[in-house]
Amino acid sequence: MTRAEAPCPGVCSTCGRWSALLLPGFQQAFSLVLLLLLPPPPPLPPRRRLLCGIMVCFRFSPVPGSGLVLLCLVLGAVSSYALELNLTDSGKATCLYAKWQMNFTIRYETTSKSYKTVTVSDLSTATYNGSACGEDQNGPKIAVQFGSGFSWVVNFTKEGSTYSIDGISFSYNISDNTTFPDAKDKGILTVYDPVRFRIPLNNIFRCNSLSTLEKDDVVQYYWDVHLQAFVQNGTVSTKEFLCEKDRTSTTVAPVTPTTTPASTTTPIPKEKPEVGSYSVNNGNGTCLLATMGLQLNITDEKVASIININPNTTDFTGNCHPQSALLRLNSSNVKFLDFVFAVKNENRFYLKEVNMSMYLVNGSVFSIANNNLSYWDAPLGSSYMCNKEQTVSVSGAFQINTFDLRVQPFNVMEGKYSTAQECSLDDDTILIPIIVGAGLSGLIIVIVIAYLIGRRKSYAGYQTL
Repeated sequence: MTRAEAPCPGVCSTCGRWSALLLPGFQQAFSLVLLLLLPPPPPLPPRRRLLCGIMVCFRFSPVPGSGLVLLCLVLGAVSSYALELNLTDSGKATCLYAKWQMNFTIRYETTSKSYKTVTVSDLSTATYNGSACGEDQNGPKIAVQFGSGFSWVVNFTKEGSTYSIDGISFSYNISDNTTFPDAKDKGILTVYDPVRFRIPLNNIFRCNSLSTLEKDDVVQYYWDVHLQAFVQNGTVSTKEFLCEKDRTSTTVAPVTPTTTPASTTTPIPKEKPEVGSYSVNNGNGTCLLATMGLQLNITDEKVASIININPNTTDFTGNCHPQSALLRLNSSNVKFLDFVFAVKNENRFYLKEVNMSMYLVNGSVFSIANNNLSYWDAPLGSSYMCNKEQTVSVSGAFQINTFDLRVQPFNVMEGKYSTAQECSLDDDTILIPIIVGAGLSGLIIVIVIAYLIGRRKSYAGYQTL
């Protein structure tokens, strides 16, 4: 994946047959060039003139191993893509560079006084009006508009030898019945987070790890972020300033998958994974508990890999709602591993969905999602427990082996597990039918022996004197 060169050509020659010229109101895949006073090449739409004094170049590049679709994630948990922006000033010098991935989950109340959660990840209709290099009065800004009333804006400021991600705002139109069916509230709602994160000038900020911003009913997810505002002399810096999560992950040896030769799909056996404890807090205390050892089984292009999740190098986050709960894990090579729980019949919970995206040893990205699962079923108010090895089959290419599992995604009281419902593998009551069966077998044997003895004595009465 290459960054768009500055200045931008009229047509992106390196994009081959995927090149496309996009003007406000038009959205296609993977190359966006907004040109000052230049007509687009035929057969594209007629020339339009921009009223700003800058040239803006965007290039959308798919993450390796993914399909060609614009900026799409999971958490709803499908294949993920990167958005890349190269912003130039009137002198055609780069002033701001950014490449990142993001999506959003929004919780809202319905007219029936229940709550629903939606995931917003489709930015295929995005426009970029308002993005600017900045001037004396106003700093640089990235502005994105998409969907029915969605907008995302990040502002930057400079102070001394540093620059800051000054704040991020996200707006959504809850009046859109397609995205928010039966919403109680109407109108455009905005959440603002004053990030205030400082970065040295002439440094590019990098954060491959998952970062979240949670405020009110909106959770924003960001990862694979590469960003430099106030670019010096039109050249993006090669000196990186890492976020804290990436700095931590570089000091720990990454989990390395064990792969078999390409001629077989049978993974090499691996030792039992270490058991980790995970939890989610919703502001009023712990709302989700999980304890488990996790082993990922991946088959990619007929090559099988087994990866043990190390809880000591794994971060976790999530959210809890009345009808659903999310536990998300991520590490240096696992971009995200989502466990989504749901309530059924108003009295039981179960594992409904698993979404996963991770880097493989060959550098490609393996992503999978399944929202039609039915595992770990237990009554609300209790926990689910399975000490023996259990397999969650997400797809033919991806399974999760769990060890010493215990989860409770709802109704956690005082941060402790409730009474557990055990899985059938742990159920020792099978000994009862075995004992009963053995007893019946013994009784039958005794009856047969008694019958044979009685029959022999009856024959003895008819012998010749």
